Amino acid sequence: MIADQAKSQAFWGKVEKDFETANPTIDVKIDQQPWEGRQEKVTTALVSKTGFDLVVLGPDQLPQYAQQGTIEAVDDVVAPAKAAYLPNSLSALSIDGKLYGVPVYQTITAPIYNKKLFAEAGVGKAPETLAELKEAAPKLAAKKVAVLDYPGKPEVSLNQSFYPILWANGGTVFAADGRSVAFNGPEGVESLQLLLDLKAAGGLPENTASKGNDIEGGPLAAGKTAMYHAATALQADQLGTAIGAENVGIGLPLEARKRVAFGIPGALVLARHSENKDAAKKLATYLASPEVSAELAKESGFFPARTDVTVPGQSESSKEFAKSLQYAFPGDTHPKARQVMGVLAPHIQAALLGKEDARTALDAAAKEADQLLTSGG
Repeated sequence: MIADQAKSQAFWGKVEKDFETANPTIDVKIDQQPWEGRQEKVTTALVSKTGFDLVVLGPDQLPQYAQQGTIEAVDDVVAPAKAAYLPNSLSALSIDGKLYGVPVYQTITAPIYNKKLFAEAGVGKAPETLAELKEAAPKLAAKKVAVLDYPGKPEVSLNQSFYPILWANGGTVFAADGRSVAFNGPEGVESLQLLLDLKAAGGLPENTASKGNDIEGGPLAAGKTAMYHAATALQADQLGTAIGAENVGIGLPLEARKRVAFGIPGALVLARHSENKDAAKKLATYLASPEVSAELAKESGFFPARTDVTVPGQSESSKEFAKSLQYAFPGDTHPKARQVMGVLAPHIQAALLGKEDARTALDAAAKEADQLLTSGG
């Protein structure tokens, strides 16, 4: 949750110490894991009924585990302070009327951009729509700058790459009944074609098919790309460190038919196999408290999931990001959302590599995804 490893170790070390001091009969071990590859680790632990009592998950992961019966409802943990939580945070974590996560933070994404690069290319203002993004591409390409820092590496969550463009165009990942996918509809083809058109116009990085969304050490920080459409407040601060805070712009989500920002609550989820449920619930209550969530927001750059929290020393960039909270969307939830993402991402990469056109790539991915949805696995 906290990118700076030294700050992360210090924060969680203090959380562990303070909680154990207040609860001397409870021994806590906080194990920090990288985001990449954690889906497989979490699934294995839950199915095999081993490992953690609590784990941090997002709402798109919950339906799968709720369906499997491997996680426990936590309505009783939130109930005493339910009115203080952001309603969207709670609704995003609820399935069939039950709450399956205790929100400890809320994320939001928004475009960040290099003001100087747009000015030097003669573009009056940074793009606010997908059409303006496409229009600006050749002007920046003439300056050897790619307009969009698109992360096409399959390991990057599509929630921070392809899906925001799909949602802006009015598309969805799944059909309404959840029995098939819809990303290969006209809106999906239009969205992927936009990326291919940008690439043809020099609007994407040369390594876009294999690059991640790291700011530090990446082309955005080096002035080789002009904007990233689904960044976090922390990434805006990182970009400011690289190019000067005065050169960083923060916009509202790029608009087409809709204006949508990917934003989710990060939640503590209780494993059904836990033999320490009462202790785990006490810890979850503590981590979700105004005092701890305020410090977590300060150190992580995320936002509190509660309205009764004041973040000390909140940065100006965070305040700008807060303007996009009204557009927050937790993503298309489905028990197999992550598996479908794993099927789709390589085909988008193939299109970016020039191996498949937009229609072929999405139809091929849809065929595989529909088979996945109808299988029992």
